[in-house]
Amino acid sequence: MAIPRLAAFLAVATGTALAGTGLSATAVQPPARQALSLQAVGASLPFTILEAENAATNGSKLGPSYAQGTLPAEASNRQAVTLATGQYVEFSAPGTTNAINVAYSVPDGRSGTLSVYVNGQKLSQSLAVTSKYSFVDTGWIAGSRTHKLYDHARLQLGQTVGAGAKIRLQVDGENTAGPYTIDDVEFENVAGAAGQPAGSISITDRGADPNGSNDSTGAIQSAIDSARGSGGTVWIPAGRFRVGGTINPDGVTIRGAGRWYSTLLSSHLIDRPNGGGNVKLYDFAVIGEVTERHDESPDNFVNGSLGPNSIVSGLWLQHLKVGLWLTGNNDNLVVENNRFYDLTADGLNLNGTAYNVQVRNNFLRNTGDDALAMWSLHAANRSSTFANNTIVQPTLANGIAIYGGTDLTVRDNLVSDTNALGGGIAISNQSFGSPFYPLAGTITVSGNTLVRTGAMNPNWGQNHPHGAIRVDAYDTAINAAVRFTNNRLVASPWSAYQFVDGGGAGRAVQNVTVDGGSIEGAGTFAFQAETTGSASVSNVSASGIGRAGVYNCAYPSGSFALNRGSGNSGWDSTWSGCTWVEPGGGSTTPPTGNLAAGRPVTATSSVQSYVASNTVDGNANSYWESANNSWPQSLTVDLGSSQSVKRLVLKLPPSTAWGTRTQTIAVLGSPDGSSYGQLAGASGRTFDPGSGNTATVTLPSAVSTRYVRLTFTANTGWPAGQLSEYEVYAN
Repeated sequence: MAIPRLAAFLAVATGTALAGTGLSATAVQPPARQALSLQAVGASLPFTILEAENAATNGSKLGPSYAQGTLPAEASNRQAVTLATGQYVEFSAPGTTNAINVAYSVPDGRSGTLSVYVNGQKLSQSLAVTSKYSFVDTGWIAGSRTHKLYDHARLQLGQTVGAGAKIRLQVDGENTAGPYTIDDVEFENVAGAAGQPAGSISITDRGADPNGSNDSTGAIQSAIDSARGSGGTVWIPAGRFRVGGTINPDGVTIRGAGRWYSTLLSSHLIDRPNGGGNVKLYDFAVIGEVTERHDESPDNFVNGSLGPNSIVSGLWLQHLKVGLWLTGNNDNLVVENNRFYDLTADGLNLNGTAYNVQVRNNFLRNTGDDALAMWSLHAANRSSTFANNTIVQPTLANGIAIYGGTDLTVRDNLVSDTNALGGGIAISNQSFGSPFYPLAGTITVSGNTLVRTGAMNPNWGQNHPHGAIRVDAYDTAINAAVRFTNNRLVASPWSAYQFVDGGGAGRAVQNVTVDGGSIEGAGTFAFQAETTGSASVSNVSASGIGRAGVYNCAYPSGSFALNRGSGNSGWDSTWSGCTWVEPGGGSTTPPTGNLAAGRPVTATSSVQSYVASNTVDGNANSYWESANNSWPQSLTVDLGSSQSVKRLVLKLPPSTAWGTRTQTIAVLGSPDGSSYGQLAGASGRTFDPGSGNTATVTLPSAVSTRYVRLTFTANTGWPAGQLSEYEVYAN
């Protein structure tokens, strides 16, 4: 069972520790103004992702935004497209394609379908969509908000098309779950179903039901028991097999016809404190029914131990709490070539005792906690490696996290678009429980590429963020040799490297070496030091740094020695003082582009579900509406601190169903939320769907204000104030 991660001043509080395969190198894209060709890191995967915002569409583009809990922030590349009835997004197939996997979101409580067209012809089979597995709330995790807004739906097209074929997702009249937000689509050429291996025992021969009507747990275990004596193979043919219980796979090989064909419908398949080992699992899917996160419940594909010398390869794991939560003896385990989607907690967690575990060439997307973690509770993880994995959009916590352990390696991984309470890679002594085994020996972090990683931690004083890479002396000083070599940090929204004691006690981060690699855009600093200790840095080149090369402010006292060796460039300056600062003018897209995104907002009134928060959620199709025939009405956003404000962008839903209307709106500002002054007088603001249903208010000059209020006194289209997006900009 997981231990809740505790919050204190500067507490990380990243959630609880309890909780694939083909992204092309160009599929993870940095902000548009920074053209990059990413090196060949991460997993070698058999599909290519295309972003919806780069496809042909008549829908509404969202983002980019980093505002916690919003649709663009949880999208890859921080952008997506929302579709209303009659709207579409159309892709050109990047290669031979016969299947797609769509990352989408529909409003909470809705389910339905989305139409699919291939080269102009509508398929008879539509894409099934649901919010059932999305909108996860974890109120016990300090700083979290409703998250995991997206889900994935896969579909075999029933035909094979070549590169350039037009594949369209369209909202037709029968598609009533909208609005539909499309993040991206995986395009794949899936091989045909494999045949049964000679000498294997088929689970259908033991009574398993391929239609999923009857429970197949007993039939599967019967086949396993028969195969075990001879060290044989259990065969899962194509079908959907409901498995309500757990199985004991000790000593056998279980092989499916392929992860697109052989599916076990199970939320809790293997649960063994000490597995017998020599378990080989290949080429099938395990799809669960986990809709919320309950850390006391073992809703995991593997919960515990497979035993030594086991292999997990070629699986598709979806709608579980955790893919593999590993305790007990898992020595020499190999986890490779798998796909993890839509989990409410971790993708994989080595929860102590692991030795020589190799986790490689996996694809992990939309996890609800650390995508990959090693947590040395009860015994140290030793000599284990995370290598060549691709991680996209963990919606809470880190891409990769190492909590204690001895002689561990994180190399050649690709991590992109982390969200709240984490960064790209965390090397930490945060214990979350006892007995805990702190970092020891040599911790090697090399050859990784991190894109748009690091996020604000709302639990930290003065709004301090996580860096793309964080070394954290939470609970225990860092004494292990921590070696960062040739890592590439791209478009970090805040800082690149961070050295900190997340517990706020000033414990030392020391014996750290950073050698080689690059920092290609950081919103604030190349190096952010906030505790005592030292690090040596050589051969690191930096460009596009938003504020200064170094922020060096040990807390609560003492000093941090950042020893600059030879070969460094682009990060010479040091920030003056210890007052925290927002991102500046580096080459990243700063999180504060729209100052109102995700901020607290209030209204004098609202009706039904058309509440004020809809105006700062990044979704132009959700909106606020005041009470009818009651003027004036107001909408007030709190920017969190005094900000320079020059321009407001006001939006209504883009659908042509919203006819042209003029609303009389004044703009006011306040430093404290009590006394307001006029920033722009009451004037008719016209919203025309022919030009995007957008009205822009440009102030005569920039003003410094914390609270920005819109006061509505008339509307020619409806007797109430209405607004779908309330955007505030500094320029």
